[in-house]
Amino acid sequence: MYFYRCFYYTKQIMSERVGKPLIVQSDHTLLLDVHAPGAEEVRAAILPFAELEKSPEHIHTYRITPLSLWNAAGAGFSAGDVVKILGMYSRYEVPQGISAGFADTMDRYGKLLLKAGADENELLLSVSDPLIEKEIAAAKVLSAYLTRSRGGFLLKLVNRGTIKRELIKLGWPVQDEAPLKTGEDLEIELRKTCAQGKPFTLRDYQREAAVSVLGNGGPGTGFGVVVLPCGSGKTVVGMAVMSLLKTNTLILSANIAAVHQWIEELLDKTTLSRDQIAEYSGDSKSVAPVTIATYQILTWRADRGGDFPHFGLFRKYPWGLIIYDEVHLLPAPVFRVTAELQAVRRLGLTATLVREDGAEDAVFSLVGPKRYDIPWKDLERKGWIAEALCIEVRLDLPDRLKVPYAVSSKREKYRLAAENPLKEDAALALITDHIEDQILVIGQYISQLESVAQKLNAPLVTGKTPNTERETLYNAFKRNEIRVLVVSKVANFALDLPDASMAVQLSGSFGSRQEEAQRLGRILRPKKNKNSYFYTIVSRSTVEEDFASNRQKFLAEQGYRYSIQYWAGEESPGRAPAHADREPA
Repeated sequence: MYFYRCFYYTKQIMSERVGKPLIVQSDHTLLLDVHAPGAEEVRAAILPFAELEKSPEHIHTYRITPLSLWNAAGAGFSAGDVVKILGMYSRYEVPQGISAGFADTMDRYGKLLLKAGADENELLLSVSDPLIEKEIAAAKVLSAYLTRSRGGFLLKLVNRGTIKRELIKLGWPVQDEAPLKTGEDLEIELRKTCAQGKPFTLRDYQREAAVSVLGNGGPGTGFGVVVLPCGSGKTVVGMAVMSLLKTNTLILSANIAAVHQWIEELLDKTTLSRDQIAEYSGDSKSVAPVTIATYQILTWRADRGGDFPHFGLFRKYPWGLIIYDEVHLLPAPVFRVTAELQAVRRLGLTATLVREDGAEDAVFSLVGPKRYDIPWKDLERKGWIAEALCIEVRLDLPDRLKVPYAVSSKREKYRLAAENPLKEDAALALITDHIEDQILVIGQYISQLESVAQKLNAPLVTGKTPNTERETLYNAFKRNEIRVLVVSKVANFALDLPDASMAVQLSGSFGSRQEEAQRLGRILRPKKNKNSYFYTIVSRSTVEEDFASNRQKFLAEQGYRYSIQYWAGEESPGRAPAHADREPA
């Protein structure tokens, strides 16, 4: 009788759980069934302590990491809160082993507290546990920065960021409650009607993103990273934060085109006047209450061993906010200066935190933790970004290149495959088939781009194209006077061509996920009743296929279906009817 009673209650519990959307696994991954009732509620509940890894069509994967748990602890969550949320929404019983680990990890947060020191140029690292204090004192990497003091260690203000980064590498997150500078006041509001006459209002996710960084204005708030896809209005999030803080702002961007886009957006959507905004670049070096500079000018120096003369910009004005646009590109030399500016509120904006150099921890430590993220497909479903169809077109190498390819080194193999001359014919066929689209043809190698531009009778923009000529071509593309534009890697970052509805990728940087995110972002601005197309042309049975698989994985993780087609030259590869040699990835 006891057996049947236990069986009955177990069956009853399982039937109650079977419809729940979350599966908790012992490897610290969470699987979210996006079609189950309550999936949106669950997503909101787990975001504070879990990082989104993949978001394809049906099951989204999150991972609980030490960093994500420390972020949760910083937001006031306890290990008990995490376990309670998982238990409430989990389809199956939560594995017992992982819940104890949550407490061990989260308890590390708060053991180290960074506070103001007695001297204004000094900070106190307060340590609550004598054993941890001994561990820190024994760490050679920290000895140059820390001086023993009662209850912890003293450090110079300039080393605030460096210490946080080194300690998090050792597994000890710092609860940073040292004061932040307010900066000089600047009156700035968001317009209700753009200067161009269009109505303007913040979207719900843009408002949420801005508020998530600023929090309640108390200790430990006012810095962090916002992750949003290209075309979703990251610039607007930056302007929203500026309007809330109302302080002098330094904006760092990827290139001169991005500088000019920021200026246009600020004049169009805020109450700032032109004389309140300055450009600090290779072309102009002026400073105003809002100054936009390029990473390139800041990291310029006369010789490799010399100083960075433009770093002085960071101290020329009483900045109250620094915005790092495309923060995943933050150059290593700027890390050092960023460490000196830990007392300033800072916002990082990016479509992807992936860094090919693996320095994501530097972004988190020096700019701030990720405060806001949203799956690309969520914004697509709501119509805030365009629906993109991602298609890989595979074609053979010409016979004359097969022997040279076979005897080449791996790097030479990649170059031969990337510059396959048949790609130009495939690109021409695709463009001919898409007569209603505004098209970007993107590539890595200048000789290839020059050749395809000549075949297409289309203008070419590379790093050597003068800025004035670039802007002329971009504006002509925006006015639909140019339908096809061939661009090099300059198109990877901060290129605002909202009417672009198709991209043809001829070659790339060895399967870079970061690059794939940026290039896809070029065509994600929403269009009325119109899809966007993202084509990648790949040489079949070459190393290029291996690198392409890395890009495929990234797109699949963002929720995009990635189809593969084969082309032999007899028809356009783009909209051919389904047949035997076409397969889904």
